[in-house]
Amino acid sequence: MKFHIIKNTILLTLLTILFCGCTETFPLVTNTYEEIIVIEATLTNALKNQEIKITKTSKFEDEKVAVESGAKVIVKDDQNNEYLFEENSGVYKSQVAFQAVPDRKYTLEVTTKNGKIYQSSPQTLTTVNPIQSVVPALATNKDNETGVQINVNTYDPAKSSKYYRYEYEETFKVVAPRWSTLKIITTSPQTVALIENDPNTRICYSNAKSTNIILVNTNDQAEDRVNLPIRFIEENNYIIGHRYSILVKQYIEGLEAYTFHKTMRDIASSESILSPKQPGLISGNIRCINDSSTKVIGFFDVASYSEQRIFFNYTDFFPNKPIPYFNTCDDIMYRFCFGGEDCEGETMIYNINRNLNTYITNSGIIYTMVDSVCGDCTSFSSNIKPSFWTE
Repeated sequence: MKFHIIKNTILLTLLTILFCGCTETFPLVTNTYEEIIVIEATLTNALKNQEIKITKTSKFEDEKVAVESGAKVIVKDDQNNEYLFEENSGVYKSQVAFQAVPDRKYTLEVTTKNGKIYQSSPQTLTTVNPIQSVVPALATNKDNETGVQINVNTYDPAKSSKYYRYEYEETFKVVAPRWSTLKIITTSPQTVALIENDPNTRICYSNAKSTNIILVNTNDQAEDRVNLPIRFIEENNYIIGHRYSILVKQYIEGLEAYTFHKTMRDIASSESILSPKQPGLISGNIRCINDSSTKVIGFFDVASYSEQRIFFNYTDFFPNKPIPYFNTCDDIMYRFCFGGEDCEGETMIYNINRNLNTYITNSGIIYTMVDSVCGDCTSFSSNIKPSFWTE
């Protein structure tokens, strides 16, 4: 669930007064703030250490989201099994790997340090229906831009899935376009030297996650079939400039969970607090069972999960096009001397020490440099190849 989307906008402030409490909704009041617990919990049928995120609502001026630490978190099922969670880097993870199974009811219970007990209504696993395919294709978007359109496809002949939520993680290879075999370093306030450059600064791998709440409802279709354009990437976007991978994640939800996420999405996409898209009220499935006046934001979702990863290269779609990059990587010339009217030694030393420039070549005291992002990909990315990466 993507509560952090809303926390990054002024609408987050409104959430503290838009959301319901244990069983009752409360009206919009713009001049008050209440600290409310936020529970993000999706239990899936994937065998893994399940994760639950517990935070607090933030004021608009707050720079960070406060984590609810020291809580006791348990998931119980109707077969008397209990799964304990422990706090790990701001997220609660199950102590053992487990998975949701069909025809079993699961309940989330969270007890905070101040003694408040939050409990969800029982939830069951939705229809298990995996992604059929993730397909990239050359396309033109509504702005007449050429790029790669990535679609996800799913089909349920039994027509029992209906409500889908998607996320994706993208990973892309970055090659510094003006990497040099030599590196420049400073040896004193007014001298430099050239040394062998580290080859591990040439190729990197960057990651990004989807931030929108992506939903599909097939109720109004003749078939329970999804053909969703989940990501469009313009041809001049550097993230596909070499090799690109996307991992698409599919959650099949029930109507209640779908309605909750749809309302969250509508709030996040509203451009104004007076927008007609504002739902005004929203209700989750978690309540405080020992204090009816305590409010809570969140939904405990037990969803069927599947994922699929694909790779493609820029040359697969644009074989005759120059490789795009986010920086023009133009030459930056310095006259490396000190004290003279045209001398730029101090500026050059400053930029080297702060890793703002990397070396290309020199002729006498004239040095040619480029922005560091052009010659050293580790200045903004990681040179550690992901374990899943294939060429």
